[in-house]
Amino acid sequence: MSEARPALYVATKNRGKLREFDALLGGRGWNVREYDGYAEVPEGASSYADNAARKARALSAQLRAAGMEGIVVADDSGLEVRALGRRPGVLSARYGGPEATWPERRRLLLDELAATGSQDRTARFVCALHVVDERGGEHAVVATVDGTIAEAERGEGGFSYDALFVYPPLGKTFGELTAEEKNAVSHRARAARAILADLRRSRPK
Repeated sequence: MSEARPALYVATKNRGKLREFDALLGGRGWNVREYDGYAEVPEGASSYADNAARKARALSAQLRAAGMEGIVVADDSGLEVRALGRRPGVLSARYGGPEATWPERRRLLLDELAATGSQDRTARFVCALHVVDERGGEHAVVATVDGTIAEAERGEGGFSYDALFVYPPLGKTFGELTAEEKNAVSHRARAARAILADLRRSRPK
């Protein structure tokens, strides 16, 4: 009889992120789940790593309070545009205000970039992952992927700023890539590979 895969709860209410985590981790020995009762915690404005840790610790505590056990993973990610002084950065999901929609955020980014007059469209995506395991041990990684900002939105795939972020080796935005293509090269994929390696090293033999 095969051994049951350990549960891995994702600290997010973002359906796009949950799908990516399932694609990145679900086929690698983990049973990726969401916890319907997850209560989001306020995020800070200065550190991806701190925000990811805050979310992972919160969900871990919420699971314990509900009498449940499992490993927790949380991420905090953002887009950094060099000509905008690395904005929106940690505030990527709050860019333009808490009530702004994602199309409004993407439009604002293009408008602000145009207003700089800069020809530099260099950007990068950043992903910090934080895991709290069943024993309370913590694991953290940060990964990035470099690219540029398109002149206009391209592609219907992905979420957040994907339709604006051009991945130069493929000459396409993340929004134009298939899920499989994106999950092979993205910042979240790179962070997931690193955290998986860390978890494998720390798991009891």
